[in-house]
Amino acid sequence: MHEPADLTPFGGTEAAAEISRASVVVLPVPYDATATWKRGAAAGPAALLEASANMELYDIPTRSEPYRRGIATLPPVVCPEDPEELATIVEERVAELLEAGRLPVVVGGEHSVSIGAIRAAARIVPGLSVLQIDAHADTREEYMGSKYNHACVMARAREVAPIVQVGIRSIDASELPRLDSSRVAWAHEIVDRPAADTTWIDRSVSLLSEAVYVTIDLDGFDPSVVPATGTPEPGGLMWSQVEALLTRVARTRRVAAFDVVELLPAPGQWASEFLAAKLVYRFLAEIFAARSPEEQRPGVSPYQPST
Repeated sequence: MHEPADLTPFGGTEAAAEISRASVVVLPVPYDATATWKRGAAAGPAALLEASANMELYDIPTRSEPYRRGIATLPPVVCPEDPEELATIVEERVAELLEAGRLPVVVGGEHSVSIGAIRAAARIVPGLSVLQIDAHADTREEYMGSKYNHACVMARAREVAPIVQVGIRSIDASELPRLDSSRVAWAHEIVDRPAADTTWIDRSVSLLSEAVYVTIDLDGFDPSVVPATGTPEPGGLMWSQVEALLTRVARTRRVAAFDVVELLPAPGQWASEFLAAKLVYRFLAEIFAARSPEEQRPGVSPYQPST
C-alpha cells in the first residue's frame, strides 16, 4: 500500500479552492506498481503539485486566470498493489466528481491509473471518445499477468469508447492485428512536417466525438522536452505541437476529464515537473476559455449516466 501524504494544492495556496466552489478537482494517484523499467512515478503527483505552486497564475494566450474558476486538490488516493483494484477505486472517485458537476483532473502515477478514470467517464458521459497522447500504443490485451498493466490501458479504453492515438512511436508486434492505423497519428509523421502543417491535428480531432477524455502520458513528448519519465522514447512531440493539439480539442470539443501521467521525478530534472504542471494549467485555461461561466458552475452536472 502507498500511504498518502499531505500534498501542495495545485497552483499553491493562492489558487486553492474549497471543493464546494471548485469547477476543477485534481485527484492525485501515486501509483507505479506495474512499472516495467524505471520506477518512481508514484512520486509524480507530489512533484507536479509542488512545481505548480511556482507557476504564474495568469495565462497569457487566453488572457485569463483559470484558478479563479476554482481548483480544488483532493488528498491522494490510497493505492493498493493490485491495478484492477486500483481501477475500481479511481473509477468510483472520478464518477462522483463527474456526477457532481466537476471537471476531474487525474494526476499520476503510471499510466494504469487512467483505466478507472476512463471507465468512469465512459459510464457517465454519453458518446465519449478518448484521445491518447503517448509514445506507446499501450494496447496489449495482457502484460505481466494483468489486463490492468500500464501497457494495457488503451486496450481497456477501447472496450468502452472509441480511441484516437497521437505521438505513437513504440509498439509490440502483438498489438498490430487490432491496431486501427486510421486512428493513429504516428510521431514520425508529425515531427517530419513543417511547423505550419497542422493537418495531423485536423485529422485527429475530426475523429473525436463531441465529448472527450484526454489521457496524456508525458513520454509522448520528446525526451529533450521531458526527460523525467519512466520509458523515454526518442523522436517525440514538442511542447508547441502538444499545446496546439490540446487547444484545438478544447475549442472544438467538450473535455469531460483528463489525466497527466508518467512523471518520474529525477535529480536535476525539475523542468519536467514544471512542464507537467504548466501543461495541466494551460489545458485548463483553454477549456475554460471555450466555455461560458454558466457551463462550469460548480455542482451542476451536464451529464446523465449513460445506459
